[in-house]
Amino acid sequence: MFKTIANLQIGEKAFIEKLCLDNIPLKLLEMGCLPGIEVQLIQKAPMQDPLYIKVNGSHLAIRRETAEKITIVVK
Repeated sequence: MFKTIANLQIGEKAFIEKLCLDNIPLKLLEMGCLPGIEVQLIQKAPMQDPLYIKVNGSHLAIRRETAEKITIVVK
């Protein structure tokens, strides 16, 4: 089973391994969500959607559906 951003615990850090480019919004890619970049889960909304992450020093809110398509490696 692959681990995705949606599987992270609050405060946990990981590195983006690969993306399903067809399903990732271009804006997310432009903001630095690219393979090899460190990502940290900051907070989850009460219903677990959206997720708030830190990427390249920026805080982003992403939908759980999108987070499930970003494969990560925890180091």
